Amino acid sequence: MANRENTVIEITPEVLLKAYACGIFPMAESAEDPALYWIEPEMRGIIPFDGFHVASRLARTVRTTPYTVWVDRDFDATIDGCAEAKENRTKTWINGRIRKIYRSLYDHGHAHSVEVYDGDSLIGGLYGVSLGRAFFGESMFHRARDASKIALVHLVARLRAGGYRLLDTQYVTDHLTTFGAVEVAKRRYHRMLEDAISGDADFDALPVDRPISGSEALTLLA
Repeated sequence: MANRENTVIEITPEVLLKAYACGIFPMAESAEDPALYWIEPEMRGIIPFDGFHVASRLARTVRTTPYTVWVDRDFDATIDGCAEAKENRTKTWINGRIRKIYRSLYDHGHAHSVEVYDGDSLIGGLYGVSLGRAFFGESMFHRARDASKIALVHLVARLRAGGYRLLDTQYVTDHLTTFGAVEVAKRRYHRMLEDAISGDADFDALPVDRPISGSEALTLLA
């Protein structure tokens, strides 16, 4: 279900968090369109923590890659990466209002980014929203092979360490299915959401002042 705003109104961090707590989230039609849609899918994508799967080839990459993974080092650059046009995606849904809204959530400590670097170059990452024991993945990108997958592995390791109960992916893609993503009906999702937002989790349970190695992340997932 999608409801479109007919007028441009201000969406505050408080309003956005209440929306997430009710199971809805905003999207734009394109980067040029200032209007937003409120989305509530009938079937919701999630990655169950006990069903998270890392293929053996990817595990080797995570363990041996020379890349470094940080959190919240450059949130704005991560959104920029997610908004880039790709060969199979000529336009983005991330418009100026989306950028402003999620930057405000970041400033309030409710949005986070996981970033993958090759030296000083940002080559992949993801961002999302944290509320209670729920994390809502918004978007990811890669400029090098497996970079977004590495970010997801590190995200799940951090969420498990921090006591999260729900990882919401909004939708299920072929890419996410390889990690164990599944669809759940809206009624079941709301029960899971209610349980998850009723408690507290700690996104910073793992260090944030240094990169976490691939071996550390995989150990937490073992």
